[in-house]
Amino acid sequence: MNLESSRDLYDRALSVLPGGVNSPVRASYPYPAFIERGDGAHVIDADGNRYIDYVAGYGPVLLGHSLPDRVIAAIQSQVSDGPMYGAPTEVEVELAEFITRHVPSIEMVRFVNSGTEATTAAVRLARGYTGRDKVVIMQGGYHGAQESTLIEGDQHEAAPSSPGVPAEFAANTIPVPFNDEGAVEAVFEDHGSEIAAVLTEPLLGNQGIVMPQPGYHETLRELTREHGALLIFDEVMTGFRVGGLGCAQSHFGIEPDLTTLAKVIGGGFPIGAIGGRTEIMESLTPAGDVFEAGTFSGHPVTMTAGLETLRYAAEENVYEHLSDLGEQLRSGLVDIVADQAPAYTVTGIDSMFKVIFTRDGPAQTGACSAGCRQDPDCPHSQACPKNAGDVNAAATDRWERVFYHQMREQGVLLTPNQFESEFLTAAHTAEDIEETLEAYKAVL
Repeated sequence: MNLESSRDLYDRALSVLPGGVNSPVRASYPYPAFIERGDGAHVIDADGNRYIDYVAGYGPVLLGHSLPDRVIAAIQSQVSDGPMYGAPTEVEVELAEFITRHVPSIEMVRFVNSGTEATTAAVRLARGYTGRDKVVIMQGGYHGAQESTLIEGDQHEAAPSSPGVPAEFAANTIPVPFNDEGAVEAVFEDHGSEIAAVLTEPLLGNQGIVMPQPGYHETLRELTREHGALLIFDEVMTGFRVGGLGCAQSHFGIEPDLTTLAKVIGGGFPIGAIGGRTEIMESLTPAGDVFEAGTFSGHPVTMTAGLETLRYAAEENVYEHLSDLGEQLRSGLVDIVADQAPAYTVTGIDSMFKVIFTRDGPAQTGACSAGCRQDPDCPHSQACPKNAGDVNAAATDRWERVFYHQMREQGVLLTPNQFESEFLTAAHTAEDIEETLEAYKAVL
């Protein structure tokens, strides 16, 4: 496979971009494929290599790279009317109405410009609304590049996970293991009156996909209500991907107090949002005193792209198609893993999937048929990752150094490390799935 153009572009990029990229997850070893254009469910790199794409922009690309004509027409019409105004527009009201109509817990929305902005504002809002400072997060959870959540350790000793984050932030952030009810109960027993919120993804999406165990979210919901704290679901990744129009919270049957969204709701353009109950949301300025603002918030081109993408998904059975493809892909992966790498674990739900290179697990005979569901009766249950530590213990180097590159040579583009989820789009076909399974079979 010729990658000379990508190599030369990376060489140029290293002179003008730190590490040669604008986000560290793109820095695959020894250099990334520089993408020139997208075509349906495929991308073509600078050397003309064509790949079935499962990166999907790390989630935002729901409909594929060739947008439906009606979506393109709406975006072009908005661009022709002017890129932005710094004033309210009807389309931002329409997108907010769509979200509040379909997501059970959301009564009001504030649009921002990224998932990081959304989670940062949600933490500030929770602290402002409750008058408390401490926030509980999940070890290995990802909530963007913000100081309150770039924290590692445990409930007894937390520290910044990056230089530049003051230690004072760690003093008010309490990491606990995902799926560990005892740990979070102990935290509330010790600090219940100080905790403003529990911030969690419905599933850990930056840890190869770790599903919640039965009852875990219910425990979080009960504890936060009992102690007057807020439950925040970070649905930046799962929003309008898992659980269809109702998002992951509808799938799991939990109504958080606040929800953060991004990715899909922008239709491929930069966006973020915080949503929740009216009484909480009206604490934000100008209705309340908790400050939040942004020049590009509610950007009319982004609002148009997001609204038309979600309308198309709702009207054209996109979620049914994605669910069927996801079942087909994960079921095929379970069969391949059982035959060729029985210690590995297939995870995912709806349009998300991953194979985690878990070690020393039992044979997959009788494993969940379409990806781990944390079923305690499953023969593979003990080996399925329950938290970030379990994923970190997997053969992550093999994924990054060997597997990713071999799959790329097979014409399949995956996220370049063990920790990022893969995503399906509405443009993928059953034939793409079969070709992908053949690639997994050849490489594993």
